[in-house]
Amino acid sequence: MQNLKISIITVTKNAGKTLGRCIESVIAQKYSNTEYIIIDGGSTDNTRQIINSYNPHISFYISEPDKGIYDAMNKGIQIATGDIIGMLNADDFFASNDILSCVAEAFSRQNADVLYGNLEYINQNGAIIRNWHSGTYIQGTFNWGWMPPHPTFYCKRLLFERLGLYDPQYGTAADYELMLRFMHLNKLNVCYLNKAMVKMNIGGVSNKTYQNRLKAWRNDFRAMRNNEVKFPLLCLIFKPLRKITQFIIG
Repeated sequence: MQNLKISIITVTKNAGKTLGRCIESVIAQKYSNTEYIIIDGGSTDNTRQIINSYNPHISFYISEPDKGIYDAMNKGIQIATGDIIGMLNADDFFASNDILSCVAEAFSRQNADVLYGNLEYINQNGAIIRNWHSGTYIQGTFNWGWMPPHPTFYCKRLLFERLGLYDPQYGTAADYELMLRFMHLNKLNVCYLNKAMVKMNIGGVSNKTYQNRLKAWRNDFRAMRNNEVKFPLLCLIFKPLRKITQFIIG
């Protein structure tokens, strides 16, 4: 199992308030065959000082202007040398110290191309206020508004070379589009890890205003249409409705 090298990529900009917690959750992982990459968009707060303080634990770090979060993710992917790649946002952190061990074991035992798990949304006090229990993926469920939580999404590095990187033209839906492209359109071998993998601060750019939400719907629709979702208009309706059950904590 230790033969699988896992690359974790964190993209950040002015995330000094939460980045330390994120980095420490990576350092605490029991799995040792890892590569940790941080792509900073030229922060002006104390982000770079925090990164430098953890320098022995970081495999690669760059701080320079970028064209947005997905451009930064693509930079990290092109640098990564691991067999498996996953993203960990600067505002998020691993839910326990055995996440990468479980990821490596699942990829090894199930010969998976893609893996995803469960996500917990937390408030400023750390209390869980939304629980995204993903459930087992069945081919075709993307047609009915299903999607996995992107912070729990891991895949083989070679897939990015074969199927492409994140496409920034989809705006905040670029992660959704990539998962559609990989899992739905190309019908890869998918593994579900029934475990809370990441804790994520509540909020999101796509939901901050009505205009942002409308733009997100448009981007979702284009992603669905371009990746052969059968009923994109119905899917657009079902996708937010699926979130209702996530507020039932337990």
